[in-house]
Amino acid sequence: MSLDAKTVTRIARLARIGLKPEEIDALGKDMGSIIDWVEQLNEVDISDVPPMIGTGLAKARLREDAETDGNNREAVLSNAPEREGPFYTVPKVVE
Repeated sequence: MSLDAKTVTRIARLARIGLKPEEIDALGKDMGSIIDWVEQLNEVDISDVPPMIGTGLAKARLREDAETDGNNREAVLSNAPEREGPFYTVPKVVE
């Protein structure tokens, strides 16, 4: 299947794609081959595949929010290039 120039131009305008006149035929052929490929999906036998329910109905299990101090201050501070006591030392950025 190949799309006519009018259809290709309309699709390009809707997609905000700038086309040169010499690109219209090639793009029409490319779009047509994509449509042909998608139409092949109609030939797939799905008679023995049970229908699926949308995944939007599933409810995620959430844990209770609990405030913690992280209990890993030394592990976090060990990654600091410089520290002073229990604090990061950073260069002064404002005079």
